[in-house]
Order: sequence, then C-alpha cells, then structure tokens
Amino acid sequence: MLLSYGQMAAWAKSHILPWVDNILSRMIFYFRFSSWDETLKQSFLTSISMLVGAISRSEGAHSYEFSQTSELLECLMTLMEKEPQDTLLTSVHQQVIRIVSSLCALRPPIDVERKSRLLSICFRSILALPQLDALEKQACLLLEQPNIQGLYSQTMEALDHMLQCFMVQNPTVNELHFLLSHLYIWLTSEKTHERQRAVHRCTALFKFLNHKQCLSTKENFIRVGQLVAMLGILCQDSDSTIQCVSLEALGHLYQLLMHQKAQETPEVERESPRELFGPDADGAVRWSSGDQKGCPPIPQGMASKDDSIFYMSSDQALQAITNHLEMAELTDLIWTTIDGLGSTSSSWVQAAADLLLLVIQEHGDSLATVGKMGQAIHQHLCAIQMPQAKDSALRVITLLARNHIPELVAAFLDFSTPLDSQAFRLWRALGAEQPASYLILTVLLAWLQKRPLPPSVGDGSSYPKEKSYLRSLAAMNTIHELQFAREFKKAVRDVFPQLFLAHLAQMHYILELSQPTEPEQEQEVQEVAVLNPQSTSLEALKSLLSTTGHWHDFAHLELQSAWEYFTSIHTYPQAVGLLARAMVQNHCTQIKAVLGYLLPNLQSQQERERKTAILLLVEFLYSPALLEVLSKQAALTVLAQSLQDPSSEIRVASLQGLGNILFHPEKESLLQSQLPAFLNGFFQKSEAVVVGIMGMVSDVLHRLGMQGAGAQTLSIAINTRYFFDDEQDKVRAAAMALFGDLVATVADRNLRGLRTQVCQSMVPLLLHLKDQCPAVVTQAKFTFYRCAVLLRWQPRHTLFCTLAWENGLSARHFLWTCLMTHSQEEFSIHLSQAINYLHSHHRHIKTWAALFIGYTTCYQPQAVSQMLSDKDIKLLSSTFKDLKKDPEPGIREFATRQLLFFWKVSARPNQ
Repeated sequence: MLLSYGQMAAWAKSHILPWVDNILSRMIFYFRFSSWDETLKQSFLTSISMLVGAISRSEGAHSYEFSQTSELLECLMTLMEKEPQDTLLTSVHQQVIRIVSSLCALRPPIDVERKSRLLSICFRSILALPQLDALEKQACLLLEQPNIQGLYSQTMEALDHMLQCFMVQNPTVNELHFLLSHLYIWLTSEKTHERQRAVHRCTALFKFLNHKQCLSTKENFIRVGQLVAMLGILCQDSDSTIQCVSLEALGHLYQLLMHQKAQETPEVERESPRELFGPDADGAVRWSSGDQKGCPPIPQGMASKDDSIFYMSSDQALQAITNHLEMAELTDLIWTTIDGLGSTSSSWVQAAADLLLLVIQEHGDSLATVGKMGQAIHQHLCAIQMPQAKDSALRVITLLARNHIPELVAAFLDFSTPLDSQAFRLWRALGAEQPASYLILTVLLAWLQKRPLPPSVGDGSSYPKEKSYLRSLAAMNTIHELQFAREFKKAVRDVFPQLFLAHLAQMHYILELSQPTEPEQEQEVQEVAVLNPQSTSLEALKSLLSTTGHWHDFAHLELQSAWEYFTSIHTYPQAVGLLARAMVQNHCTQIKAVLGYLLPNLQSQQERERKTAILLLVEFLYSPALLEVLSKQAALTVLAQSLQDPSSEIRVASLQGLGNILFHPEKESLLQSQLPAFLNGFFQKSEAVVVGIMGMVSDVLHRLGMQGAGAQTLSIAINTRYFFDDEQDKVRAAAMALFGDLVATVADRNLRGLRTQVCQSMVPLLLHLKDQCPAVVTQAKFTFYRCAVLLRWQPRHTLFCTLAWENGLSARHFLWTCLMTHSQEEFSIHLSQAINYLHSHHRHIKTWAALFIGYTTCYQPQAVSQMLSDKDIKLLSSTFKDLKKDPEPGIREFATRQLLFFWKVSARPNQ
C-alpha cells in the first residue's frame, strides 16, 4: 500500500502538489497503525522518498504550504529512536536523514522546538554508535553481511548534508549557533570516537560555509568565544585525529570570521540552494566521516584569501583567532575554558588550563570581570588532580595580577574566611611576582582599615554583618597567612611599619566589638568565642614579628606571658606599652620607620588609631632613634596637641609622655637618689609592701631609661637576689622581675661588678623554672633569658624557644649545657649553688638540682666527687632513689646510672 502511494506520487509529477497532504496523511496513518517490521519501515521510507522527490521536482513546491510535514517529522523521529543503538545493519538512518534534508526546503519551516528534538535524536542515534571496528564485528554474525564501512560513511555524509541544508535555508549566525549548540555535548564526550565524529561534523559544516560564502554578514557571530575555546581544547586532545581535525576546523572558522568582519568588502551574493549544492548534492565537499585512524591531509581547494592559518600550530592559530575577537567574545572564550577546569576528564582539564594560560598571556591585560574569573578558578582548583593543570591555573592568576590586583583581592577576600589550602595557593600565585606582592599587601591593608562602627546598644548583635566588616576580617586572616608565604617575604618586610600599626589597631577594633552591649549578651559573646577573630588578630601580630626578624621583641612578650593583655580592652594599653618597650630595649631597627607612620595616625579620625599611636610614642621617647625623626621641641608639640584629644585615655598618656626624662634631665639624679630608701623597704614584713616597693623600683628604672640606676646598680642587684628564694611566692616573682629590669638597663654598659651578680643568679633562676608558683616560673624564664642576652650567650633563638615551649628532659639538658659552656669559670660556684638547693623544701626544685648535679657528674666526675660531702652524697642518693619512681622513663634511667656513681663515691676510702 505504501509503495503504491509512492508510485502514484512519482507518476503524478507536476500535478502532485494538490494531492500531497492527502497522500501524506494516508501514508502516516497507515504507518502509525500497522505492525512494525523491517518491510514496513523500508516501504514507508521508500514511498516517502519518492513523494519528496516528486515534490522537489515541482516548480511551485517552494511556495506551497504543506500541512503534514510536522506529522511526517514526528514519524521519522520515532522511527529513528526505535532503531538499535549498538548496530548499523541497514540504511534506515541515512534514509531518514536524507528525507529530513529534503523537507528543509518546504514550507512551513521546521519550528525551533521540533528541530531541536530532531537534532538531538539524530546525533544520539548516529554519533553514539559503537566504533567502526565493533560495528563490523557485529555484522560478521549475519549470513548476508552488509558493507558496514559503506553504510557508515554514507550515514555520516547524510548527517553532514542535513546540517548544510539547514544552513542553506537559514544562512544566519543564529542558525549556526543553534546547530553547534547541539554538537557541544558530543565535543566534550568522554568517548574518543564520539568526540571525533562530532568534530568532523563541525569541520565539514565550517568548510561548506567557508567554501560557499553563504553565511550572512549582517550579524555578529553568537558565542564564537565558546566555539573557539572548545576547538582549542580539542586541539590538545589525546587523539591525534581529533587534534588535526580540530585545527582544521579552527582554520575554517578563522576564515569565516575574517569574511564576517571584513566590513569594507561588499557582501557576497548568495547562490540559490540548488546552485550551492550543484548538480551533485551528495557530492558536496565534505570530510569522509569514517572513524579516522590518523591525521587527514589538508584538503585541496581551500579559500585562497588567507590559507596560512592551516599551516600554523594550534597555539599560533588560536593566537591569530583571538586577536580578532571582540572583548565580549574573548570573555566568552575564557569563561568556557574556566568551565572546562571542572570537567571529569583529566585530559580536558589539562587542555582547558593550557588554553586559558595561552589566552591570558596574550589578552589578560584588557579583560573585565576578572574578579569573578578568579573566584571561578578557585571553585575548580580543589577538584583539579593533575599538578601541571593546577600549575597552569595558578600561573593564570599570576598573569592577571599584573593589571587587576584590586579586583582580584576584593574577589578573593570573599572566600578567605577561613583561608583554606586552595585559597592560600591562589594568594601565593597572586603575589608570585615581586611588584604584585607589595601592591597586594597595600590593597589588603586598605580593606583591613574599612572597619564599620560597632553596633549601638540594643542592636541585638555583637558583630556587624556588613560586607565591609567581613572583608576586613578576611583581609586580616589573609595577611596573617601571607606573612608566612615565601612570595611575600620581602614585601612584608617592606611594609612592616604599616602592618604593625594596622594589626594593633585591628586588635583594638576587635576588642571593641567583643564588648557585650547589654548584660544578657554575655552568653552570646562566649558562644561565638571560637569564631571570634580576636585570636586571629593576635596571631597576625605574632607572626609579623616572628617572620620579619623581630623575634627578640616577640620573645619579650612570650616569656612574660604578656600576649594575654591583648585579650581585654582594659589591659590593651599595658600590652602595647610592653611591646613598644621591648622594641626600645632590643634597639629595634624599625622604630624610625614606625614613627614615620605613627605621627600621622595621631591626627586620625579613629580614636583607636590615635590611642595606639600615643601609647607607642610614649614608650619610643626612651629610644635614641626618636631624635632622628623628631626634635625634642617637635615631640613636645605633638604631645601637647594630644592633650586636647576628646579621649581621656589619650590625654593621660600624653601627660605621661610630657613627664619623660628626655624633657626633664634633672629627674635622673632625683630618681637615682630615691633608690636607697626603696631598698630599705625590701625588708618590711608585709608581703604586699615588699612587692609594691619592688614594683616601684622597677618603675623608677623604667623612667630612668637607658640612664640606669647609676651607682645604685650593684646594690639593687645584691638586695634583689637575696629574695630569689623567699618563702613568699609573690616576693620571689617580684624580685626576679626587678632583677631582669635592672639587667635590661645595663645591657650596653660595662658590667663591672654586676657580671658576678648576674652569673651567680643563673643557677637559682634555672632551678626556679620548676617552681611551684606559675608567676615565679614566668619571671624566672624571662629574667634568665635577659641575663643570657646580657652575657651574650648563643644560640639565643634556640635558648628562647627552649625556655618558652619546652619542658622535657632534653630541654633541661640543653639549659644546663648553655650554662656550663658559657660560664666555666664559675663552675664551682654553680655546683655549690645546686648542692645547696638539695635542701630545698620544694620537691620539683630539689629534683631539678639533683639532675643538674647529675649532668655535671657525667662531664666532671672527679670535680664533683671532690666537692661533695658525705652528707651531700647521702642526700643525692636519697633523691635519686625517689627519681627512680618518676613517671618519665628518661629520668628513671638517668637516676639509676647516677646512683651507681654515688655508691662508688661513698664506698671509696677517704684519702
């Protein structure tokens, strides 16, 4: 029946048009409601082909409105979908596609939705077929084996012809984009043969359009950047055929672009559809579509106006194309490559990263929306597994930093709270080049200083929610981490003064926010303590000092446990004062530079910055470096102006500064003359009085600055050492603190008799590191360190680290080694002092003294045995017996060895 309809249409010739819809409706009805088999399908396709052929030969076909074409297309799509997806044994695919190609020329045109479905079905049915080898193996099972390679090639040619027909009927860039958009999913397929088939379709279509010059030049290409990016990535495909065909596709696309952009060239007159395809439509110039085993040769007859593109490498071709793209097209290309970084295919990710780097190298300077690009790269970075691809992506950030630092910094801050490892790598890449690292820190400082005012009472929130506040915190986190980064090492040193002042002001700002606005908000503040940026701001200051060579100043606060003063707004002035004092006592080389930035801060509108500046200035008055920046009169003027400050704290600090000995030299003798009377007060019975007097003497020494106690120095040292072993904890701690303050005032002077006092204080201070009172331990550590600095012990940094953070047996041995190495002349004195401490009532000090003697015995056994009395030996033996029960294995083993030695000494007859 179906074939009779076809025959009738063929014989009707030019008279067929009035009968077409009627015939088609009957054929469609019969096809839909009949039992499907191979005969029905072939009869239906043959009859439809005959009917369409008759229509195409009719002169009025192109103006006639057909009503059944949409129904016919539905039938054809259904037939195509029902075809097996893993075999190609018949010509059904190509027959359907050729019929569709013929229907393109008829009216009404295929609507967009139906055309989209049609393309998806065709591509899925054909491009997803198994590889040609697999198709041929399946055909071997049949008795009559079809020519699989011939069927395959003809099917691919039919698919190319259909795409070309679509373009002929609607030769616009919109249509081209529409067709290509359905191919993109196949260009990114994980299967090589599917990518290969898809890129062949693109190449054949571009070559056809370029050869016929039928594409309209009235409109710009749509998303050409996306197309260039995908072809550029495919140029790096693992399959050599895909590489070559993609490169050829780029060449044809380049020529299309050149033709489209050549505004001075008149538009080429379009040929009619028949003229475009010529007498042999099926023989139109197209690539063979078989599964390619190698790289096809460059075809002959290419457009002659610029065929050099076909002889370039992929990088050269991409550079040539991107040089002619508009900014929007270039941006589209870059976004496509960035999206490619998230592919599940490792080879696609690598190619996308390489292409992105290539484009940024050429055009990174002029890009817009760079911040969003940086954020997108960060999102993909953690998923990139290949080191080379990750390095390329990071190199992109480095190149963008040459011209886009402010935008990138602002964008990166949005994902820098907290700062994960991938974000940190991006920041390091951003500052990989020296000029960029300095500018990055400058921009971060600007963000750090964008601090919104704390909320007013009753706001119901302890922390502001503005983005500027969040970015300020992010800037603080970022600066903290970058201070450890190798790429920023020099830049951090260069901007040390700005960072130093900014960190101090930031800590005050965080403390302001940490104050509960109402009593009931106390609980809320405690709950957010873990997320409180207070600790980060403090760690940022610590890391700044420790990573820029200012560890001496860091050591002063660490050994005093003074960092905790930065945790309260009430003790904040004390903390800043101690830090500034440490810088003065250590002759910090940055004091002059800090002063240069500090003075303008005294005029700041922010009270916290003025407060920080005046606290530092008051302590810097004791530094000789001050007069290299300010004259005395200028310093007086600055302090006098601060007396008018609205803040009472700043006015009080200014008054303290105005009373400095720098402006009143006569105070030196006056203060020194008061010291003997203070020394007499040391022997008062009241603990509070003695501690208060010792604190007062420390304050006098501080006010005297580098002038020191003069003739009273030795007297103060002797009287203070007497109280190192006082029974009262607070007195011991105050005495050690005063001794350390005294040592700091004579650091650069001739020690004279003071050296003996310092050397004789080392063993008591060392043993009191195991004192039962934590305050005494803290002061013993700090004073021991200050004495070691005065005596020029080395290695000083290792000594500090041991005192600050180590507690084990190895730490005790290291401290003993330092003492014995640097004071061999006082060997007998140190040993006798340790022996005296064996009688201490404090078990830990007694144990430490025994260990001290034990270490000495290992190296000087004869000297020790000569100095020990029988009573001392019995006491040591008893002590080491107790140490054999110590929980620490090292101490138990050491005690066992020492007992053997002392038993031998006690058993030896007296000489």
